[in-house]
Order: sequence, then structure tokens, then C-alpha cells
Amino acid sequence: MRTAILLVLAGAIGFTLYNNATKENREVLQVGDPAPDFKLTDLNGEEHQLSDYKGQGVFVNFWGTWCKPCEKEFPLMERQYQVYKDQGVQILAVNIAQSDFEVKQYAEQRDLTFPIVIDKNKSVMEAYNIIPLPTTLLVNAEGNIEKIITGEMSEEDIQSYMEQIKPI
Repeated sequence: MRTAILLVLAGAIGFTLYNNATKENREVLQVGDPAPDFKLTDLNGEEHQLSDYKGQGVFVNFWGTWCKPCEKEFPLMERQYQVYKDQGVQILAVNIAQSDFEVKQYAEQRDLTFPIVIDKNKSVMEAYNIIPLPTTLLVNAEGNIEKIITGEMSEEDIQSYMEQIKPI
């Protein structure tokens, strides 16, 4: 009986070591890399594909309704969106796998007008290697990552970042 248990444990350890040694390593995105393209649906049923925004700066913000820093950023992002949306800077707020109802209610309570899309299966989050929320990526008019910001931003930060990706 002990031998059988030891063999099962040894097999489990071997399997775990093999999986860890052979699993695919995703590259971590860096400034200057092309932003991985994605297509997600917003709260109105409209599709947003990142590549459709080529020629504009895109402020890609990953967030969740439970995230307190995200909640603090949204009114600031909304104010700056109103300033920069006609200057070629867009916001795509990517919610991580929450229900349409929950996200829509959250957005309506805060009068958010920028596109909010939901990454239902976390594929975009994984493609961008997003770990902490909030995380924001600045994508320039050429479709390359200009800056990666983790954590809460002030309104001055948001304004500066939108200015940084504003097309010339």
C-alpha cells in the first residue's frame, strides 16, 4: 500500500515538473511593442476592434467594478475623455469577466460615456499579461504600446498620458 502511494505521489510530482518545464511562456509586453489586436463587444452590443482605432491614440484601461482605485479613476477619465475625444484620443475600458448587467449598472451610475467592453473569457487580459487592476496601456496612433501604467492615476496623470498619445 505504501509503495502504491509513493508511486502515485512520485507520478504527480513528475507530471507537475514536466508541465512547468514545457508550458508555453508568453512574452511580456513592453513599450514599443505592437499592441495585440482584439475585438470585444460594448454594453450597447457594438464591437470594438483595437486595430480600427489606428491613427488615433487609445487609452486601454483594464478594470473591475470591485476595484476601488478604478472607481476613483473613472470620473477623472470621463472628464479627460470629454476634452480629448475630438482630438483623436479614445478610451477603451476593458472590464475583466463580469456580467453585462453588473457592468452596465456600474457605468450608468457613474454617467460614463466612453466605450466599455467586457473581456468575458479573459483572453485579452491574458494576451496583455494583466495582473494588477487597474492597468492602463497607452497605444499610439501607429498601434504600438507607448506606456504601461499599473495602479491608480491622478487627473493630471491621465491628462498627461492623453496628451502623450494624441495624434499630431
